[in-house]
Amino acid sequence: MASHVTDFYNGKSVFITGGTGFVGICLIEKLLRCCHGVKNIYLLIRPKKGKEITERLEELTKNSVFNRMREEKQTDLFKKLIAVSGDVGEENLGLSLEDRTTLINNVQIVFHSAATLDFEADLKNTTNINLLGTRRIVELCQEIKNFKVLVHVSSAYVNSTLYDVDEIIYPAPADVNTFLKLVKSLDTAALDTKTPEILKDHPNPYTFTKHLAEHEVLNGGIPASIVRPSMIIGAWQEPVPGWTISKNGPQGFLMGASKGIVRRLPIGENLVYDYIPVDIVVNNLIVAAYNVDRDSDKGLKVYHCTSSTCNAFKWQDVNEEINKYLHKYPLRSAVWYPYLKFLPSLFLFKISAIFVHFIPAYILDTITRLCGGRPILVRLHTNVNKSLGRLEKFIFQEWRFNNPCMLQLHESLSPDDQKLFTLDIKSLIWKDYMLDLILGVRVYLHNESPKSLPKARSKDKILMIAHLGLQAALLGLIWWLVKILFASTWTKTGLIVPITYLLFDQL
Repeated sequence: MASHVTDFYNGKSVFITGGTGFVGICLIEKLLRCCHGVKNIYLLIRPKKGKEITERLEELTKNSVFNRMREEKQTDLFKKLIAVSGDVGEENLGLSLEDRTTLINNVQIVFHSAATLDFEADLKNTTNINLLGTRRIVELCQEIKNFKVLVHVSSAYVNSTLYDVDEIIYPAPADVNTFLKLVKSLDTAALDTKTPEILKDHPNPYTFTKHLAEHEVLNGGIPASIVRPSMIIGAWQEPVPGWTISKNGPQGFLMGASKGIVRRLPIGENLVYDYIPVDIVVNNLIVAAYNVDRDSDKGLKVYHCTSSTCNAFKWQDVNEEINKYLHKYPLRSAVWYPYLKFLPSLFLFKISAIFVHFIPAYILDTITRLCGGRPILVRLHTNVNKSLGRLEKFIFQEWRFNNPCMLQLHESLSPDDQKLFTLDIKSLIWKDYMLDLILGVRVYLHNESPKSLPKARSKDKILMIAHLGLQAALLGLIWWLVKILFASTWTKTGLIVPITYLLFDQL
């Protein structure tokens, strides 16, 4: 196979931030498995209390993303991974002088994917990590002796104030130096008070600071590329279909739905939601670095790694299949019969959640507490309700992320590289993908082996009988109460039907 992309990586060393995250670890796997000529991969790893970075690196190599490499007897490639102690949130990236010198003398390619994705994080913290962290990476790149390229992982939602977005860098939402002086001068409480005024139309500190971070790359005077993924979801093809370790977005609510504890979601079924598989994001990162070196005279390139304009996804297209899939691959650890229903507003969801989420959660948490366990369901649903309030704009707003540059990049590759590092998702069939994702959630997030499926399906049938029995009991109870409280025929026919419909539509 003749691959110009893998040739580019031959003999070169790579530095990755965010290597322990969802995208980062998948990037490491793809580089090791497909770019055998890469010399070393340096990983910026933050020391954790009680764990040295060597221990964290050892844990990383045990991740399920590397199962394919283990099956293909490629684990000797792990010796190319070198942990470097540091943190993008610290001055000089928290690097020792010795480690910084090593990177300056040996690295040619840098992937910067470290960021705080927490929409609850305050402006001071997101500024330090997302904005200043990017500045610190650019400063390191400026010092690297044989530097080739920086690939910065941004987000399609940095321009969420616009609804039809192109692959260009839009004007900064603030003067960065004035903004940084303000952040430095105010304590966290004062800055929190002033945050809405600073953000203006930006929905949260994440999109605001990531937008400013793009200008750090633009003004860095180094060969670079920016990749803007939308909502990143489990793998389409590599390393295996459905692989995921992320609990964000669809993976998170499918995780709860398969347990039987998440039964309603606020979703605009007819809206286009921009989801992109993690393996496509990784391919885009790898190819973007190659392309900067190939077309070094054409300036900074921005790529929308998105689906909304080339293979649009709508939940209405898979709505009927989701519940079928949940019962095709049920969980042995399910606590109730899975059934997921989408609701068209946050208001209806919150009303519904009282009956199908919170009341069962209080009952099950009480039983768990009496049995000596740790109750978690009430807290879980409370957190979900809070997060949905912050995400309302993203739930019920449709964006169009135009991506001709990414599609042109795919077309510019050799036939072999188009297969090895595909960027084209036109052939992705969302119904099939969702089936793979539900199986992936079962295996990689719930840690339930395919061998447990027969017992899980048996339990699913028992839960179905219990579910139908509960419905019948509640229906009988309502009928009895209405019969006692109201005697007229009009009441029986005029009230009991809508009441029972409303109740059972919530189960």
